Formats: sequence, structure tokens, C-alpha cells
Amino acid sequence: MIFSELYSAYYRSVGEIISACLHGHPDEKDLRKIVEQHAFSESALTVLPALKEERWQLLRKDFSTPIRHDPSLPLTQLEKRWLKAVLQDPRVKLFDARTCGLEETEPLFDLNDIRWYDRYADGDPYEDEDYIQRFRMVLEAIRAGKPLQAELINRKKKPVRMRFIPTELEYSEKDDKFRIRITGSRFANLRLSRISKLEYYTGTGPWNYEPEPETVSEVVLELRDERNALDRVMNHFAHLEKEAEKIGRDRYRIRLRYWQSDETELVIRILGFGPVIKVLEPESFAELIRERLRKQIE
Repeated sequence: MIFSELYSAYYRSVGEIISACLHGHPDEKDLRKIVEQHAFSESALTVLPALKEERWQLLRKDFSTPIRHDPSLPLTQLEKRWLKAVLQDPRVKLFDARTCGLEETEPLFDLNDIRWYDRYADGDPYEDEDYIQRFRMVLEAIRAGKPLQAELINRKKKPVRMRFIPTELEYSEKDDKFRIRITGSRFANLRLSRISKLEYYTGTGPWNYEPEPETVSEVVLELRDERNALDRVMNHFAHLEKEAEKIGRDRYRIRLRYWQSDETELVIRILGFGPVIKVLEPESFAELIRERLRKQIE
């Protein structure tokens, strides 16, 4: 494990406590807030007694500290190499991530070392400057609750002008594309790559459209737990509401709930697990699986 979330949280919270004691006179309530902010809610039960009882000899009983300088947690060379490798991902440019201090670091691996076998090859143009600008504008509009006005080409190859309020950005791993969940329009979501022009809407016109309500659908699967299949399925569908029930020595019934608009992607994902998964219901979803297999055979 390159990074340890558990221990880094503890180190970070104790470091913040030491800094607070170096530059002020915090009481126990202040220290508890620091721990809750930087670690876990129950961490105060471990961290504060260890500091107060001087089992961790970092604070005195009056909450002063023998430490003279603010603590720091420099990255190891392995951590730097891992970060440099991750920062090669073109999607990182969407978030304007800083790479200062890693100029001389050799990446731990190269993106060319990874071969994607279950993802479409026509993903969004993450290195296109106009796409990057539109992505950041959508992200800012979501955070600020601002409406947007867009020009785009619809599925019928016709130009469309629309305005909407973005609420979420979603990434499809299979499609390698971002889409925007929106309100204030007759659509419920919108592919970011289809937008050709985007600007903030500053008009005062009425919002005439209500979004089409998205349908929540359900699929029931039977899983044979081979080669750690249960853990893989649970992790792969971690973003979905689900229930799992053991029905045999190595068999489980899994119920997944998903947005109807995501059905095609879900079919592809389930097919990726091969013969360890069987669709029990509904029959319409099983037929989608069969149809896709027939097309692959053809």
C-alpha cells in the first residue's frame, strides 16, 4: 500500500494539534474539533487520551508542546513516483492540478503500460482546450448554482440552443465520457462533449421546462463466487444501491437499482464478468444481454 488513509489521518490531526499549540492556547474542546475535522469522529477517543496522558509525549498537561517547529509530512520517493504517474492521466488537466516539485521525479509507471479492453475508444477530448474550459465552467456553475446557456448538436445532427441549471457531473467508465445532470430543461442529463458553445445565462426569461423524471429500474443477478467474484462485483457496482443475499455455498442473489438512462452501460458492465453472473430478472434485461451477445457473435 503506497498511501495509508488511516495513519495519514491520525498523523495529520496530531500535526494540526501541535501547530495549534505552538501558535495559540487551545483548550480540550478546540483539540477535539481538530481531531474530528482531520480524522474520524471516533478518533478523539484514541488521540486525545494518548496526548493528555502523555503516552504520546507531544503535549504537556497544560497543552503546551516541547516541539519547536510545525510538523510536516514530506512525501516519500515512492509516493512522488506514484503521483507523477497518476498526473499523466489527461483527465487531470480538467481540474488544473499542480505538479510543482515533481519535475525531476520519474513516474512509477507509464499510461502506455495500461491496456483498456472493456472501454470505448472514442472518449471525451480531455486535452482539447475548449473542452477543458467548458468542463471548468460547468463545475463552477454547479458549485455556485448558476444557470448556463449552451449550443450543441443533438443526436439527429441538428443544432440546438438550450439553457439549464447543472446539478452534477458524472463520469462513465465504460464510455470514457462526462455527462451533466441538469434541471430547468426537459432533459435530465446532457453529454458534455456534445456542447459546442457554453456561457453563463444572465437573462430573466421564465424556465418553462420541467425535467423528464428519470426512471429507477432494477435487475436481479445470480453470482457464482469464483476468483473473488463477489468482492469484484461489490467494488465495481459500489456507486449503485444494492442488496446481496447468500443462497448457496458459493452463490449469491444480488439486486441492483440503477437509472434507466444507464441501462446500456450496465449491460456492458455485467457482460464483463462473464459466466459467473446470470440475469434472473427482469426478462427484458436478460434479452438485452442475449441481443448484445448475438451482435458480438455476428
